[in-house]
Amino acid sequence: MISLLTLASVVLLASVPQAESIVIYTGWERHALVGSDVRLSCSFFSWRWTSEDVTFSWSYRPDGAKDPISIFHYAGGSPYLDNKGPFHDRLEFVGNPARRDGSIIIRNLDFSDNGTFTCDAKNPPDIVGRPSSVRLLVFEKVPVQAGVITGAIIGVVLGLLVLVVVIYYLMRFLVARRVFTLSVSKKKGKGKEGSQQKQGAPPSAEQQARLKASADKKKQESLADRIGIRGQGGSGPGSQEGIKASANDHRAGAHQAAPGSASSTHRPGTPPGTPVPPVPPDPQTHPPLTEERRRRRGGGGEEERRRRRRRRKRNEE
Repeated sequence: MISLLTLASVVLLASVPQAESIVIYTGWERHALVGSDVRLSCSFFSWRWTSEDVTFSWSYRPDGAKDPISIFHYAGGSPYLDNKGPFHDRLEFVGNPARRDGSIIIRNLDFSDNGTFTCDAKNPPDIVGRPSSVRLLVFEKVPVQAGVITGAIIGVVLGLLVLVVVIYYLMRFLVARRVFTLSVSKKKGKGKEGSQQKQGAPPSAEQQARLKASADKKKQESLADRIGIRGQGGSGPGSQEGIKASANDHRAGAHQAAPGSASSTHRPGTPPGTPVPPVPPDPQTHPPLTEERRRRRGGGGEEERRRRRRRRKRNEE
């Protein structure tokens, strides 16, 4: 690949004619203040090496004039100035011919210096080329160029766009951070609620009253189930009268002494050690057990156990 490129460059160089045109470069327009100095640049491009016989020539045509006048010439390594022209004591050669630079400086400008300056360069054998011109405008105050205004406007617009983009991404970052913070706080709150529910929050006064009433009711029902009181009206299992009556019966039976106790073996007026027969219960205060009461006191069978289980479930609910 490299060999092909080398061969192509050799062919192109061989196809270039021996006498080529020279290209000269100057500025387009220069602005300066009255009494200041200005540099007018001039350079050229040539396919040949810089010759020792390189030459530079400057001419000046004032505004409103038709014919230019020669003000500077460089040849054979020496600069030549116009001793009678308008710049004979204000023009200075500051170029470097070895680097293809033929720039000049005009000092102490005045309004009469407004005009067109033309540069022509020769690099033998490259001598064919068009001169290049630059226009000089002298002002009391340098005006703001249109390019400067355009550049300033473009800079301001770009700055505003960058500011808008920065604000947009900053707002997105703040919103995302806020959402993340809220989500984390919600998760923490749910965790605290769950831990409180697991630990069990203390019941309120109303809940304590309900629990106490439910416990009392369960106690009464369990007492009624143990004694086995069933009936209608006031002697029913859920009525207060029936429960009180059964409780009185239970206490009365408890006061009766057992056959083997001290009260059953000793009675006032009898010698110690004399057995005393048990006292039969009073029919008015302790009516005899009917078959229904015996059955209920003894358990009531499978149907009674089912009823008790259903009652316990309702109480637990």
